Amino acid sequence: MSLESFVRAMPKAELHVHLEGSIRPHTLLLLAERNGVQLPFQDEVGLREYYRFTDFPHFIAVWYTINQALKTLDDFRLITYELGKEAAAQNIRYLEVTFTPTTTVRRLGVSYDDLLAEINEGAAQAELEFGVKMRWINDVDRELSADLALQTLAWAVQAQDRGVVALGLGGNEQRGEPEKFVAAFYGAYQAGLHRVPHQGEYAGPDSVWAALRLLQAERVGHGINAAQDPELVAYLAQEQIVLEISLTSNICTRVVADWQQHPIRTLYAAGVPLTLNSDDPAMFNTTLTDEYLLAAREFGFGAKELAEFSLNAVRYSFQPAEERDRMLASFTGEIAGLMEQHL
Repeated sequence: MSLESFVRAMPKAELHVHLEGSIRPHTLLLLAERNGVQLPFQDEVGLREYYRFTDFPHFIAVWYTINQALKTLDDFRLITYELGKEAAAQNIRYLEVTFTPTTTVRRLGVSYDDLLAEINEGAAQAELEFGVKMRWINDVDRELSADLALQTLAWAVQAQDRGVVALGLGGNEQRGEPEKFVAAFYGAYQAGLHRVPHQGEYAGPDSVWAALRLLQAERVGHGINAAQDPELVAYLAQEQIVLEISLTSNICTRVVADWQQHPIRTLYAAGVPLTLNSDDPAMFNTTLTDEYLLAAREFGFGAKELAEFSLNAVRYSFQPAEERDRMLASFTGEIAGLMEQHL
């Protein structure tokens, strides 16, 4: 079995993927036409050109633009179902999906409960047809006020019985200091809700320290600039705090200039637990499978190391312990069998 065949056959889980950034190009164009939304492109070729980002703030601006195509609750049901269908094609069994409810609730004038109900309906259909399980991370937009962040928290806390597992924090790190969101993340901690902010993607290692010290972070979205601070790297390794790595995303948003400058190997060698993720796969023209193959091609990771990333995604997931352990045992057994074929 070749390494590529091994990667494609390997069971996978993904912890860092955005619902709104996963919309298939064909579906995005269809929704825009159906909903009477004028987008700055006419076809998939134009969309791919539109997805050439000059920097991280440009990516955020494009993200807001494409979200205009989502006009109805059924649109969210559809894109959730399609995310599950695409996951099944890659042998992804479990997803923790980030979505930004406050932006949608305010833009469309719908209720959070109705939005989540449609998303869960799409997820239930995908699980029934493809066996893919999805759970939700309520993302706080950094440009929101502290009060709106608390509203996002309140929604998440009361929806823990409907698949919401964590509170996130996303957007341009230069547009919202973590201090503004301390109350929301402390509230999540008190409510038993997990915490997983995006930090250290566009900003430096101080951003990651803030995630740990101020926001009670259990995992860190991206966090790659932690590599600039040896003390921080040592702390992440000692405390086994996972960084959710998204290789293609980092290049596309110009957070990293080229593969030679990406710190994944430095972080891995230091013992920091890592997972691989697609982030906004449709916008970056990637998949989780592509990210594994990229890690092998550009950074020389072999089957054993790639298997470790896959197992980490289960090990550090926010599933109930019993479900997590059962999935971890299943993945371990399957991967062992694949490893024998590969070697």
